[in-house]
Amino acid sequence: MSDDLTDLNLVELYDRLVMPDEPVPVSMWPQTAGWIWLVLGVVIVGSLVGWKIAAWWRAAAYRRAALNELRAAGDDPVAIAIVLRRTALSGFPREAVAGLHGSEWLAFLDSAVSQARFEGSEAGAVLAKAPYTPQVPHQDLPGMAETWIRTHRAQGMGS
Repeated sequence: MSDDLTDLNLVELYDRLVMPDEPVPVSMWPQTAGWIWLVLGVVIVGSLVGWKIAAWWRAAAYRRAALNELRAAGDDPVAIAIVLRRTALSGFPREAVAGLHGSEWLAFLDSAVSQARFEGSEAGAVLAKAPYTPQVPHQDLPGMAETWIRTHRAQGMGS
């Protein structure tokens, strides 16, 4: 073979081309231990945060169900009283809730929240009497019940 390349056409030149060796593949594995620890830390923290969010979501399921029932109840005092009682039984120990009625029930509802005072209000009087005698709907009762369901501090159920 001669070193004179002037007489060759493009195809012949291409045939004489020598391809370089492929480079060594670049590893995607971190080269320092710090990156490995950082990734492990992020995975662990992410898992813990996800677990806590899932636990909170499960613990608040009774609140979501109660709010749906409350919307279906409209302004019916009897239905609202039933929804509040079920919600309280879901979020508190049965012994602390089941036997309460009248002013004791209203005091219990007030003790679990910082807003929506039932005791001493007209709406509270309607709520206390609703399961036993027919009551005229009170305009504030649905809003107070919704506030109580959203903001009460549950005990004994991990919420």
